[in-house]
Amino acid sequence: MKDLLKKFENKTPEVVFHWSDSETEAEGWAVINSLRGGAAGGGTRMRKGLDMNEVLSLAKTMEVKFSVAGPPIGGAKSGINFDPNDPRKKGVLERWYKAVFPLLKNYYGTGGDLNVDEIHEVIPMTEACGLWHPQEGVFNGHFKPTEAQKIQGVGQLRQGVVKQVEDAKYTPSVDKKYMVADLITGYGVAYAVKHYYDIFGGSVKDKKVIIQGFGNVGAAAAYYFAEMGAKIIGIIDRDGGVINENGYSFDEVKNFYLNKKGNTLVASDMIPFDQINTRIWSVGADVFAPCAASRLVTQDQVDQMIASGLEVISCGANVPFADKEIFFGPIMEHVDSKVSLIPDFISNCGMARVFAYLMQPNAVLEDAAIFDDASNTIKQALENVHKLNKEKKNISAAAFEIALKQLV
Repeated sequence: MKDLLKKFENKTPEVVFHWSDSETEAEGWAVINSLRGGAAGGGTRMRKGLDMNEVLSLAKTMEVKFSVAGPPIGGAKSGINFDPNDPRKKGVLERWYKAVFPLLKNYYGTGGDLNVDEIHEVIPMTEACGLWHPQEGVFNGHFKPTEAQKIQGVGQLRQGVVKQVEDAKYTPSVDKKYMVADLITGYGVAYAVKHYYDIFGGSVKDKKVIIQGFGNVGAAAAYYFAEMGAKIIGIIDRDGGVINENGYSFDEVKNFYLNKKGNTLVASDMIPFDQINTRIWSVGADVFAPCAASRLVTQDQVDQMIASGLEVISCGANVPFADKEIFFGPIMEHVDSKVSLIPDFISNCGMARVFAYLMQPNAVLEDAAIFDDASNTIKQALENVHKLNKEKKNISAAAFEIALKQLV
């Protein structure tokens, strides 16, 4: 696996598109690791301090993710080095999409990512440039559809991603009108743990869970964990968090979700960040779901959780550990050898899988069909891992071996 990984990491990306904004200091990169299957996919992010190496590592991560989620295409990513809170953000994004339009038309499909919203920014801005949909390049490059097939596929994508979830089985509230894109990644993070216990032995019911980050992914994961009967005992967010060693009730967790302000936890008994950051790692969780930014989780934090009985980690964030390596750095390798570590490209592949599902001919646009497809994709990936490695340790190493054999 290590040799395959080294070969994959060291492979030069096929396309690196570099852009400097004419009106601001913004700088952007689109990195396409490969045009496997004739196309590549990966979202657009914006943050101050971003560089090309970050975009490259994320493009390679996306390629591994597509080996699980499909379609069998290359990985890509777009990144813009600019402050997303700057009032000039809209103009920067509009000029970026205009510049990168030829790639998006022919072989690159994009979406939302960190600080860039799929529904309110990516879709309308790319449409204004003349794209049918931000994923049009994947259709043209990979599927090579007829005009009629393309109209059907784009129609399914347009409807499916923004579809309001109406089935009470899949949403915290039918009244608040949450979309598939709001819920699906966190759903996958939670259901990865259910499938893990079903396949490797045990049950998710009554397991004690810590959630890191309470944006779309962390909040949805907490909700679905609680719905399955797991006990949320702690949530740590950017400004603070909450702990209840006996576990919050399902209704309490649901209210945390419904009352969150944007991507922030709101609770009457919030513990300041410095305090919760010293307490939460040793409260005795069975399950940990890191769903905040990349590269935050330290070895000390994980070791405290392991010493307190940690069994499994389901990654909501891409590359959650504070390693400098693109994949499988020393912290991740250490964790994989100690507990069951479900890698990000399996556990958080929900949205990538939704895109792949909606690109299929005659996809059923019902909540159960979309959510169950994502769940079954994650389950199948874990079953494949179990065939190769029946131990509860070194799950990520086995998953990488399966993925890289398809890519290298």
